[in-house]
Amino acid sequence: MNLRTSVATVCLSGTLEQKLHACAEAGFDGVELFEPDLVASPASPEEIAALAERLGLTLDLYQPFRDAEGVDEDAFHDVLHRARAKFRLMQRLGIGTMLVCSNVATASRDDDQVSATQLRRLGDLAAEHGIRLAYEALAWGRFVDDYRRAWRIVEIADHPAVGVCLDSFHILSRGHDPAAIEDIPGDRIFFLQLADAPALTMDVLSWSRHYRLFPGEGAFDLATFVGHVLGAGYTGPLSLEIFNDTFRQTDVLRTAQQAKRSLTWLEDQVAGRGTGAAAALPAVTQPSGFDFVEVKGEDTGEVDVMLRQLGFTFRGQHRSKPVRLWTQGGARVVCNEHLARDQEPTLAAVGVEVADPGASAKRARLLEAPPVFRRARANEQDLAAFRAPDGTEIFLSQAAPGDTAWVPEFEGGDPPSDALVTGVDHVNLAHPWQTFDEAVLFYTSVLALRAASSQDVAAPTGLVRSHVVRSDDGGVRLALNVAPLALDRTGGFPQHMAFSSPDVMAVARAARDRGLRPLPIPRNYYDDLAARFALDQALVEEMAELGVLYDRDADGDFLHFYTETVGDVFFEVVQRNGGYDGYGAPNAPVRLAAQHLREAGRPGAGR
Repeated sequence: MNLRTSVATVCLSGTLEQKLHACAEAGFDGVELFEPDLVASPASPEEIAALAERLGLTLDLYQPFRDAEGVDEDAFHDVLHRARAKFRLMQRLGIGTMLVCSNVATASRDDDQVSATQLRRLGDLAAEHGIRLAYEALAWGRFVDDYRRAWRIVEIADHPAVGVCLDSFHILSRGHDPAAIEDIPGDRIFFLQLADAPALTMDVLSWSRHYRLFPGEGAFDLATFVGHVLGAGYTGPLSLEIFNDTFRQTDVLRTAQQAKRSLTWLEDQVAGRGTGAAAALPAVTQPSGFDFVEVKGEDTGEVDVMLRQLGFTFRGQHRSKPVRLWTQGGARVVCNEHLARDQEPTLAAVGVEVADPGASAKRARLLEAPPVFRRARANEQDLAAFRAPDGTEIFLSQAAPGDTAWVPEFEGGDPPSDALVTGVDHVNLAHPWQTFDEAVLFYTSVLALRAASSQDVAAPTGLVRSHVVRSDDGGVRLALNVAPLALDRTGGFPQHMAFSSPDVMAVARAARDRGLRPLPIPRNYYDDLAARFALDQALVEEMAELGVLYDRDADGDFLHFYTETVGDVFFEVVQRNGGYDGYGAPNAPVRLAAQHLREAGRPGAGR
């Protein structure tokens, strides 16, 4: 697409100087200067301009200038006084465009002709200082809250220094059709601001001020929106303006890199819509399945025992590292004790099978995914890998039938045996609150997965927010969870992998016979189950004995059970019948409560 990229300083934490350094390091071409950042800075406008120049950044927009039109003549006299001072300031900064917001506070004239006349007069003053005005319809503007009306006012103003600013949030949050953007001449679109957002039902001002997200993290169709803007002939920067309470608390460089990744992803999405723009990333297909899941800890012996109880076969010890492999059907679990001193067992890595590991690795590099290095000898597979926002290592392997190419590196084990488990159904990863939105973007952009359902689940210590990202065919499903703040502060929120089986009851019976103690489920649950579903009572009793849970929807039903937690890891075995495509969400509060009770009784609980 080859458009310049920009980001508003309001998106980031830190001082203005720190923000500029972070934006430059993340690879942005320019920034929008948010006035409060400048006001709070001890540096002079000339020093800020010089710093931006040294960093290779352009200062693309000064914002915001509020309540400029739709006012009486006395009030407009004050507007001109403010504007004259701001234009002089912008000259010192070397900024040529100012954002003018539609009036929300002082407007008293609901008259397009009045607003246009006042913008024309403001444009005359701006032109004297070499400044352009980008007029923006705020979604909560008192009279002007629609970009089409803002353009109509600009047309009436008919001034070369007066154009429009298009903001995706202000347009899409109101449900306005962006198609009419293409009716605006491209040279009259002076600036473009982009923001995603979750689908929420709340007042639009609060939604905008606290819940905006970077592209790819929310529910807006930004690729179509940008396609309309480019279709109009716009050639200015793609700029991010994100008001978000989390981003203004997180590390400034990391957030800037997240922001840049979102624009790279968006450019690629726009190119894929037939706009004629060049693709920003190599095309990749979605992962076809899980290659392996790795549990890492100083002592993973209890995990070994649990896997054997679940029917897994020990396939051997790695030839050069203290790493063991367990398999059953298409499920492979690696127990890694290498360089894991004083570490409780935790889910440390996930391997996915892709059609072209080289292309997927290149895509990850272009999206600034941090690379992972693991030592491999000459006769060992060297898999490309990168680190997800929560620290989980993601490995790429060549999709192929049967055992993957690295399995022969494990020696001294047993051959595969009959399997009741067929593969890995999904992997559940816990994230701290400050990286959750970043993680959704990371997996959808880097692995080309699709963001699916999101919901909140009640737990004894608070709400657990869960968002699923998955391949379209369900071969790879990742459930991303935000731990309750109580656990986020202390650690200990477990993660797990779920294995698929055509017969969960058989797996549970065989595991019990091998000594497995499933997660205890209260009898109250089964009494409620019998009331909600017309299940055979004998089946309900057997499910209660084995700790198996049940759910049903219009497409099918779902049986599953959980193991106890070892360190910060537990396992689940699931059976999907018919077209059931969920995860047993109604049972999640029961599971979380049961785990909370078990955790409270563990030595060292509350660490």
